[in-house]
Amino acid sequence: MTAEFQDLAPDEHLLVGAWVEHETRTTHDQVDGRILWLVTRRLVACGHAGGGWDQLYRDPRDGRFWELTFPHGSVLSGGPRRLEWVDASVARDKYGVDENAAGGGGASRGAPPGCRGAGG
Repeated sequence: MTAEFQDLAPDEHLLVGAWVEHETRTTHDQVDGRILWLVTRRLVACGHAGGGWDQLYRDPRDGRFWELTFPHGSVLSGGPRRLEWVDASVARDKYGVDENAAGGGGASRGAPPGCRGAGG
């Protein structure tokens, strides 16, 4: 993946990718490509749920939590991606991330350092 995309803007809350049908194949649209770029190049992985299909990330620039899901999970490879801003309570309740945990990492259940919320 060589394309550069924009980082998440402060006013963004939801990105929904799509697949584009061509004559002989299906490709990811620009939004889906941007989501993949964000979760592999910009966001910090914090945990997963739902058998790995729901994934929690944190933007290290502003501390916001983002949930990656695959709304069309029955489609091969999970289908297009959806990346949505979620409140810290979702990070705590669904993924077990404790933004106030001691020890600098701010996370529990083996989540990597850097998963606590901004200012935590």
